[in-house]
Amino acid sequence: MLIAQQKLNENVAEYVLYMYQIEDLIRAYQFDLDRIMKEVVAPNLPDSSFLERYRAWYGGLIQDMKSERIMEAGHRLELQDVLVELSYLHNSLLTVVNDEKYKTLYSTALPFVEDFIDRSNLKGMNHLEVCFHALYMKLLMRLQKKEIGQETEEAFDSMRILLAYLTRSYHQMKTGEGQYWNN
Repeated sequence: MLIAQQKLNENVAEYVLYMYQIEDLIRAYQFDLDRIMKEVVAPNLPDSSFLERYRAWYGGLIQDMKSERIMEAGHRLELQDVLVELSYLHNSLLTVVNDEKYKTLYSTALPFVEDFIDRSNLKGMNHLEVCFHALYMKLLMRLQKKEIGQETEEAFDSMRILLAYLTRSYHQMKTGEGQYWNN
């Protein structure tokens, strides 16, 4: 809850990946709030003063996931809204703003994104969502201590760099600090 809010405010890409992880955690615990609180939340809190806030936060996520019928797969509408904002920004940087650096980063990542689409079941997703899913897959591979080959690492890096630039632009847009947002 506190981590999610901090990530949303400071690094939207990390927020998206964190929320993917939280949604999977909820699914892994079969939407059992008491187990999540007992086995995940409580052992990781420095003190119990935040326990009820976390219970309410996880309870809200569980309720959202159930009501949005994403118990098996998919992402909450609130998270999808963030992805839509990022997609609009992505398209704006490529076309309206005509950001040359972003265009270069995107063209570098594009062959890897398309290759990832060909090798996965993500054919209906836009390129940014594919980047997020690829980086989430990398996180899962690291947690499972699976080896990542050099070519795959290069692909992940190109997507990570693209999302890092997009994230910086997103936060500049939100705060009005970007040179092209003030025109």
